Amino acid sequence: MATSPAAKIALLTTLAMVAFAANSVLNRMALAAGEADAFTYTGVRLASGALMLGLILAWRGGAPVWGRIGGSQGGAIALFVYAIAFSYAYLELAAGTGALLLFAAVQLGMLGWAIAHGDRPGGFEWAGFGLAIVFLVLLVMPGVTAPDPFGAALMILAGLAWAVYTLLGRGSSRPLTDTGGNFLRCLPLALLLMVPGIFAQTTTLSGWLYAIASGALASGLGYAIWYSVLPALERSTAAYVQLTVPAIAAAGGVLFIAEPLTMRLVLCSIGILGGVGLALWGADQRRRKADQAQPRA
Repeated sequence: MATSPAAKIALLTTLAMVAFAANSVLNRMALAAGEADAFTYTGVRLASGALMLGLILAWRGGAPVWGRIGGSQGGAIALFVYAIAFSYAYLELAAGTGALLLFAAVQLGMLGWAIAHGDRPGGFEWAGFGLAIVFLVLLVMPGVTAPDPFGAALMILAGLAWAVYTLLGRGSSRPLTDTGGNFLRCLPLALLLMVPGIFAQTTTLSGWLYAIASGALASGLGYAIWYSVLPALERSTAAYVQLTVPAIAAAGGVLFIAEPLTMRLVLCSIGILGGVGLALWGADQRRRKADQAQPRA
């Protein structure tokens, strides 16, 4: 039976979200169990991601050539800061908690940037923004089930770095090429990160496999799938489906690492994701009204 275009898009979108969530689960599996050190893991992840994206671009007929690759130095720096902070944060954070902090920092960082540069959110956007901030503060407040403060700070830094990365690439006409180029620009640093771990043998075979899977499959192939379906999704839909990533990561942490799913995490997840969802919905409605108000030629 032939698959309808809509079903194919839904399937690929689901695969992309699972891939993005898998980054959190794989990182936690490697670092929490001592299968890898954060430096080596980050280096292997970036290097394998660069290799996978380079192969995909070559297969599509756009093989990158050093000096003429996509992306930018600023994008590569933001990608590197995200990757190293992400790895170190997962030395202390559970998969679901880390993914939630990352997602919240990305979305709130981008919204904050828009406000600082003249965007004027409506009431629903402000309400969603405030709700997400309140529950983010509640999540990291001291308590028995609060995440490690240093790990939380590192994950928020990773999220803000990814927000910068996203903003630098906004409007790109070739997002996959630019992403591949940014990974390639990180390759020299990635190889340097791997050297101490190779000599000290701080990473087991399982650690190497987790890092390769994270870089080549969850990152490289995941981005390729995501960018292939993105043109078929409305802007609001693309934003909404990413709300599922922290939930998928939390489920993966419970299933594969036996991490506890605390009531604090569940309630704060509902508050943060609900607030972000409300802000996204408000922004979408505001854009639609502005488009309808514009005179037609």
